[in-house]
Amino acid sequence: MRIHIVDAFTDRPFAGNPAGVLLLDAFPADDWLQKVAREVNHAETAFAHRLPAGGEADWALRWFTPAAEVAMCGHATLATAHVLRATGAHEGPVRFATLSGVLVATPGEDGSITLDFPTAPLTPVDLPAGVAEALGAEPRAAFDTGPNVGDLLVELADEKTVHGLTPDHRALGAFSERGLIATARAEDPARGHDFVSRCFFPNIGIDEDPVTGSAHTALAPFWSPRLGRSVLTGLQASSRPGHVRTELRGDRTLLTGHAVTVIDGELRA
Repeated sequence: MRIHIVDAFTDRPFAGNPAGVLLLDAFPADDWLQKVAREVNHAETAFAHRLPAGGEADWALRWFTPAAEVAMCGHATLATAHVLRATGAHEGPVRFATLSGVLVATPGEDGSITLDFPTAPLTPVDLPAGVAEALGAEPRAAFDTGPNVGDLLVELADEKTVHGLTPDHRALGAFSERGLIATARAEDPARGHDFVSRCFFPNIGIDEDPVTGSAHTALAPFWSPRLGRSVLTGLQASSRPGHVRTELRGDRTLLTGHAVTVIDGELRA
């Protein structure tokens, strides 16, 4: 069967977040899916199969890290929609049946893809003891991002602090279900982004995720009221940086980005 490696939330190879994508006839045993994801060894591998016509969704979609299945993944959804379009397996908007409900991916005329995801509910929380030491910086505020995202979101003093983080990844795992999102306002919006972030997910086997779509469903409702605009651009400042355009629409958040296929090969297992 074909396996595709796609860099998501970028328009050039070797940037953004790589994901494996496999289009199947049906989902095999979970053990096989997990083994493939471990072999691919990217933040997520997406598995999809076509659903019967006339239902609420067109394709079923699941996501696995090298360590576990996850309930929501933005970059691997973007990568899957890109593969469906590039291979001719699906044209136009595609509806995915997932653990987070039906998620829609819509292609744009400029080659971008827009994902329609649920907005994460943000709840202010007291800063957990030890988080500043584990992160290596003192947060201004902390927020729970709800069950779909499962992270602790912390605001830091400035963009420079976010870029300079060298956290204790193991220690960060104590503060939330998945991990931690660190964010700050952009120093100079003229450089093409309104806020920056970095994401650390030790509890699912990812010390630092390059570009995280699901995190932006929490970053959008955090920054939009503070910056006074519903449409923003976030820079995820990892070693493989990428941009995510966000549009807050109440309980839904639109995430827009590009993707590029870097490997199209054969899985022999």
